[in-house]
This record gives sequence, C-alpha cells and structure tokens, in this order.
Amino acid sequence: MKIMIAYPALQGKGSPMLTQNRQFQWMSIGSYIYPMVPAYAATLLDRAGHDVVWYDGIAEQHSYDHFLRSIEDQRPDLVVMETKTPVVKLHWAIVEDIKEISPAIRVILMGDHVTALPEESFHNSPVDFIITGGDYDFSLKGLVDALADKGNMPAGIYFRENDTVRNSGPFSLKANDLNTLPFVDRDLTKARLYFEKWKKREPFRYTMAGRDCQWGKCTFCSWTTIYPLFRTRTVESLLDEIEMLVSRYGVREIFDDSGNFPAGAWLEKFCHGMIERGLNRKILFSCNMRFDYLVKRPELLDLMKKAGFRKMKSGLESANQATLDRIHKNIKVQDIVEGCRLATEAGIDIQLTVMVGYPWESRDDAVRTLDLARGLMAGGYAEMLQSTVVVPYPGTPLFNEAMEKNWIRFTPADAWERYDMTEPVLVMPDMEAEEIMKMCSAVYKSFMTPGFVLRQLLKIRNFEDLNYVFRGSKAVLGHILDFAGIRS
Repeated sequence: MKIMIAYPALQGKGSPMLTQNRQFQWMSIGSYIYPMVPAYAATLLDRAGHDVVWYDGIAEQHSYDHFLRSIEDQRPDLVVMETKTPVVKLHWAIVEDIKEISPAIRVILMGDHVTALPEESFHNSPVDFIITGGDYDFSLKGLVDALADKGNMPAGIYFRENDTVRNSGPFSLKANDLNTLPFVDRDLTKARLYFEKWKKREPFRYTMAGRDCQWGKCTFCSWTTIYPLFRTRTVESLLDEIEMLVSRYGVREIFDDSGNFPAGAWLEKFCHGMIERGLNRKILFSCNMRFDYLVKRPELLDLMKKAGFRKMKSGLESANQATLDRIHKNIKVQDIVEGCRLATEAGIDIQLTVMVGYPWESRDDAVRTLDLARGLMAGGYAEMLQSTVVVPYPGTPLFNEAMEKNWIRFTPADAWERYDMTEPVLVMPDMEAEEIMKMCSAVYKSFMTPGFVLRQLLKIRNFEDLNYVFRGSKAVLGHILDFAGIRS
C-alpha cells in the first residue's frame, strides 16, 4: 500500500507552526519542529513493507500546487494529515481537493482537534478516517493492517459506514509499549529539515523519551487529551538512539521533545549513562522540564550539566498563584523563581514560557507575570522568553469552562481559524484585545535591555556562539512581528 504522510502548504498569515506543536501559531519566520510520532508511524509502515511517502510542504516550502501535483503523480492509497483547531477548515478543503483528483484515495485526519470533535470533520468534508488519541504511530499501523485484512481495527478510529459515522471504541494507550518501536528512520522522514530556532550546533536532531508529561493535568493543554497516560522508553533505549545519531549522522546537539523529560531516578540514570558512554563530550542536550521537578531534587542539576544538558524549556505560565492553582499547574510561584536560580547557577540555561489572556485575571495580574519574567531575565536567571496568548482548545477543561461561562469572544465552531494566536480568544475583564497582544509583544522586548545584550556578548567565545546570538536576535524580531497584527 502506498501511504503519504503529508503536511501540505497552508495559506494564511505566515508560516504555520503545526508539526509536533501544542499551540498553533502563524510565524513571521518559519520554525519547523520534527513531528516525532508521525515519523515513528512512517518508520513502522516502511518496515512493514509499505511504500511510504514523507511530504512536508511547510518545511520544504513547497507551494500548495506542488502538493496537488504530488498527489496526482504519486496516487497514494492513503493520505494522512495532522491537523489542529486553527487550520482544520483548511484541511477540510484539502480533503475535498484530494478527492477531486481521485475519489479512490482515502484520507485520514489525526490530532487533538479531531480527537475532541471527531464527527465534525465527517460533516464538513469527505474524510474517510479519523484517528483519535496521540499514538498516531500505533494507531495508523493498526488501521493500515485492518484495511489490508491483517488484523482488527484498533480502538479510537472513526470511519464512515454508508451514511453513518461509526467508531471502534474509545482510544487507549495502555497496550502501546514505546520500547517496541524502532528508532525513527531519519532519512525517510527528512529529519534534516527540522530545527529549533535556538539550536547552537549542527547537525541538530530531535528525540522523544516519553509521552507526554508526568503531571498531565494542566487545564489549558490539549495534549493531556491525547496523552492521558504518561509512558517512557527505557534509559538504555534513548542512550542507544543518541549513540546512533552521533555515529551515523554526526549529530552534535539534541532536543528531546517529550512534554516533560522523565525526572527522578530515570533522569539520574540517564545522566550517568551519558557520562559513562562519553556522550556528554559529543553533544549538547536540551529538553522540556517542569519547575517542581527541578526544586525537588536540586542536586541533580550539577549532574545534568556534567551530562551535557545545555537548556531546559519550562512553563512559567503566570506569576499569580491563584491562576497556577486554577489551571492545575501544581507549582508555586516560588518554585519558578527557585528553579530558575538553581538551573542557572548549575550552568544550564532556562527558556521561560508565559501566557497572557486568562479571563479571570486583571491587568495588574497580567503585568505581574510580565514583571516576574522580565525580572528573571534581568537577573540572569532566564536566557529566553516565549510568550503566547491563552487559547482554549476543544477537549480541554479550559475550553469546557470557557463555554459554560461565555468567556469566548466569538462563536467557536464558526471561527476555529481565529484560535491562531493572532488575537485573544477569551475575554479579559479590563483589557481590550489590542492591549493583550501588545503585552505578548512586549515580552520579546525584554531581549533588548542593555543588561541582557551585554550578558549575551560576554558569552561569545567562538563563531558558534556568535552565530547563536545572531540567529536568536533574528528570531526575537520575528516574534515581535508575530504579535503585531491585531484583529478587533
């Protein structure tokens, strides 16, 4: 069977940040995160003997016409696309275009939006299958096997039966052992195309040690809906994969895109393994990490630095404890401050993420968050800041609460495209849309303070450092532009 896993070009307000991304955003400067789970799916299908086509028109900057010509030329049996709320309408139109080329081509949609609202896409497009849940690799392989009469339909699949939408039952992650997966085929899936804006070395690649977060209860996070059960690979599996990336591809920097990198004893064992295998001398390693895991075992930070850790992305989200409690973040404001301090003193950079636009917060609350973030930057306890608008995606507790309390500024199903972070989705009591967006933009202006600039210049030791600072400056300017367009 010929199967195309596709990310067609999308017409919108810039470059769509879609792959492996928890929050969609149109970017002024393209940022292409490696879609690890779909890449696993492609690898599984290829090893099973199928003809797999990896098509990412976004990362390769192909036109939409190029995609349609590729469908015409390739004539795949299945086309698989990952979608999210702000672009689901665009994907419905793409399904129509594929069917015009050949009604025999079956189209599959997957992602958090269609997990929350699986039947909606059948009512609005001629899609053939919906995969719910986040294990697209196991589910897609199982679906393909079922279509080839080699097994039963896996749970979590929605499909058409005559004029009726049916399903194979609720998805489950319990039987999906991540340690049974092969290493991703980076050549088949064109891993060279994908990168972090803040990478420091080349070649750069991604890994994924777990799915998705040990806590997994934040009310705003759509990935808690597709990964309700946290699972990890063994430490040895990840270390073996890193060794393979170093030996085969000469990789010098890795970002692990687990929602939260495994902590505790797993992390300690991983660090010792990096040191024992000498990988700490060959690569820089970065990951996502919760603040509470940093402050619970601060002695691990020195070990992490020795093991090659360069940077951690951590969610500040809000400087208001009432908000952190309300979104079930399970951290204290003092954990944020202490975690930043401990990591920085150990020599590990922190990239903070903050959110603006909570409907229960006042202007003073939002300013308090920005002041904390800026203060951490000014004090040298954070290297990077990332700002986003609070977006309540379907399926999340925050979306359900927003619907119940009439917090959403427009009729949701009629305006999914407006969940794209170019405007606030939720109403704030004493802030207009323009002011909220200006606050998001103001976060990035923290990079322009004399103290921050001086610290970056003092860190420059070689051309690698200089290039890193230059690319970072370019990305900051891009983010300021991302929040420049404001809709009323």
